[in-house]
Amino acid sequence: MMNNNLKIGMEAPDFDAVSTMGDISLSSYKGKWIVFFSHPNDFSPICTTEIIGLAKADTYFKKINTELIGISVDSLNSHLAWLYDIYLKTGLIVNFPIIADQNGVIARKYGMISNDVSSTETVRNIFIIDDKGIIRSIFVYPMNIGRYIPEILRTVTALQYSDQNNCMTPANWSPGNPMIVPPPKTFNALRERNESINKNRNGMSWYLSFKNLETKKLE
Repeated sequence: MMNNNLKIGMEAPDFDAVSTMGDISLSSYKGKWIVFFSHPNDFSPICTTEIIGLAKADTYFKKINTELIGISVDSLNSHLAWLYDIYLKTGLIVNFPIIADQNGVIARKYGMISNDVSSTETVRNIFIIDDKGIIRSIFVYPMNIGRYIPEILRTVTALQYSDQNNCMTPANWSPGNPMIVPPPKTFNALRERNESINKNRNGMSWYLSFKNLETKKLE
């Protein structure tokens, strides 16, 4: 079974690691948001498409103060050879680190190895960690399904806008669309909210009203 001790709202465990961009530590990224993701193995078809997709999206993540960090239990030499093969075939340079966690210590700390699936490969985990080092979202994908990268970018963006504006996102939200205003907590505030909705047509009822924000659509 996977280690289920890590949950949303907990502090992300620090680590020191060897990566394709030299020695790194999680704590050195404080002040930035992080997408920490694992992949089963190098030179596999799905993982290759994911790394290519993330490399193409890297500039969009950086625009929202977010860094990508990959990890698997492959060796550093394997990572480097794989990234070089991707470069030769596509011209893409992967500008984010991929950790060589050969003994699986970091992967097990984050519950990225599921013995029910494989005792030697990491499943497709994603941990979104905020600029204070807190785990804000966790995704787990099966081995045979590639990740939808725009959804990862959308989730980071939604969390940031929600924090900054004290709002929530409705179903199918994307940047540029209205956000949900938290429901009122007093009866007087409830009456005022309904009056605003009746006047501005910006909601369905006191418990569901919207607010337009200056947000840019994802390109």
